[in-house]
Amino acid sequence: MKPNMGTLDKAARIIAALAIVSLYFANQITGIAAVILLILSGVFVLTSFIGVCPLYLPFGISTKKKAE
Repeated sequence: MKPNMGTLDKAARIIAALAIVSLYFANQITGIAAVILLILSGVFVLTSFIGVCPLYLPFGISTKKKAE
C-alpha cells in the first residue's frame, strides 16, 4: 500500500497513544473503556510505523506531502 500519512499525523498518533497508556497506568481509565482505548492506541502506533491509515484509503485522504 502507498503511504498516506505525513510526519505530523504520525507524531500526533504516537502522542495520543502515549497519553492513553499513561492514563491507563495512572488508573484514570478502567474497564471496557480502557480496553477499547488501549486497542485504539495500539492501532495508532501500528499505523504510525507503517505510514498507512486504512480509513484514509476509501476517501482518498493523504496527509503526506507530495514530492516535487
